[in-house]
Amino acid sequence: MTGFTVSLVLVVAAVGLLRWRRPAWYWLTFGVTLAVVRVLVRYSSVMDACGLTVPPARWRLALARATNRPIPGPRVPRILLLRPTRTGLILRLKLRPGQDAFDIAAASDRLRHSFSMYGVTSRELRSGVVEVRMTGYDVLKRVQMPAKTDTRPMRVPVALRQDGSVHYRDYRAIPHALTLGATESGKSVYQRNLVAGLAPMDVALVGIDCKQGVELFPLARRFSALADDPDTAAEVLDALVVRMERTYQVIRAQQRIAADVSDAEIAADIWDLPDQLRPVPVVVLVDEVAELALYANKEEEKRRDRIITALVRLAQLGRAAGIYLEICGQRFGSELGKGITMLRAQLTGRTAHRVNDETSANMAFGDIAPDAVLAAIQIPAEMRGLAISGDSSGGWHRIRAPHTSLRQAVNICNRHADRTPDLPELAPFRPVLSATAAAPVSLTKASSAAV
Repeated sequence: MTGFTVSLVLVVAAVGLLRWRRPAWYWLTFGVTLAVVRVLVRYSSVMDACGLTVPPARWRLALARATNRPIPGPRVPRILLLRPTRTGLILRLKLRPGQDAFDIAAASDRLRHSFSMYGVTSRELRSGVVEVRMTGYDVLKRVQMPAKTDTRPMRVPVALRQDGSVHYRDYRAIPHALTLGATESGKSVYQRNLVAGLAPMDVALVGIDCKQGVELFPLARRFSALADDPDTAAEVLDALVVRMERTYQVIRAQQRIAADVSDAEIAADIWDLPDQLRPVPVVVLVDEVAELALYANKEEEKRRDRIITALVRLAQLGRAAGIYLEICGQRFGSELGKGITMLRAQLTGRTAHRVNDETSANMAFGDIAPDAVLAAIQIPAEMRGLAISGDSSGGWHRIRAPHTSLRQAVNICNRHADRTPDLPELAPFRPVLSATAAAPVSLTKASSAAV
C-alpha cells in the first residue's frame, strides 16, 4: 500500500510538473481526456445554468400529461460533434428553435469557467449550427505552429490564433494589408514570417525599407527589387504602376469575350489567364511607411505626393494585376498628410501589435471593429509578437507569430533564391550582391550589366 501511495504521489507530481512546464504535452497526454469527460458530464447542467436552454415543446408537455408521465425538463442545444485537437476541443452545437448564435457568444466566458478551459470562442457555421472552440492552455505563451498547414498559392501561415487555429495571410482573399507596431513590439518578426512563407512560392518580392535597408537587406537574395531611400522608393513604385498597366493590357488581349466562349472562361484578372501567360504576382513590402510620407521642403513634398499617389493607385487597381501591398509602420495617422486615409480605406487586412497611442489603434480598427481598439492598446509590453488582427468584415482575433530569428529567415530566403524572378520593369532596382559579406552592397539603381 505504501508503494502504491508513493507511486501515486510521483505520478501526480509528474503531471503537475508537465502541466506547468510543458502545457502542450500535458494537454495531449492527460488534459484532453479529462476535458472531454468534464464537458460530457457537466454539459446539461452548465447549459441550464448559463441560460442556454429552451422550454420543452408543447406536444411533449401534452404527451406527458396524457400519459401521466413526469414533465420533461428544458432542452439544451444538441451536440453534433465533439472533437479533440492539439490545443483544445471543438464542440459543434445544433441550436434549438428560439436560440441565437449570439446567446452562445455572450455566454463564452461563463462556459470557460464552467468547463475549466483556458479560452472559449464561438462562430456560426450556418443557420442553427454553432461551432464552439475551446482551448485547454495558453497557446500564445509559447507558439508552436502545427506540422501541417493548409498552404495554397498566395496563402501563407504566419501566426497562431488564440483559439488554437492557424492565422493565414491570404493575398487572394485580402489583397492589401496594414501592419502597425511600436518599437520592440514584434512587428519585424511578423514580417520575417511573412517573407519566409512567401519565399518558396512563385512570387516576386519588392521591398521598400527607408532605414537604409537594415530590415530587408539581409533577405535580399529573394527580392526582385529593393529601395532604401524615398527617392528610390518613388521610382520603384512608378515602375510598379507601369507593370500594372502592362499586365492589364495582357488581360485585355486574353479576355476571350467572343460570343462562342463561355462566361466561365472570360479573364478578369491574372488568375483567369492560362499558366503560360500569367504574369508572376508581386508582393510589395513597405517597412516604416511614415518615412515615405514625411517631408521638410517643397521638393520633398512633391516626392511625397508622388509616392502616396502611386501607393493609392496600386491599392485601388493592383489586385487584378497581381500586385499586393503589405504596408508596415510604427505610426499611422491622418497627420501624415493627404492621401493617407484614402490609402487606409484600401487596406482590407489590419494587424496591430503593441502601439504607443490610441490614435494608431483607431486608424487600424476604428472604422471596422471599435472593440478591437481597446484590445490593441491593452497588449502588455512583455508579450512581444502578440497582435490583434482583423479585416473589413468586423471580425478580429488575437494572434502571435512564432519567433523566427533573422538568421532563420535569411537561410530560407537563400535556399529559395533561385525562385527570384527577373522583372523587366524592376531590373534596375534588383539588389547587387557582392562576393564578400564585408563589401558594401548598393540597393539603388544597378547597371544592366550587374543585373
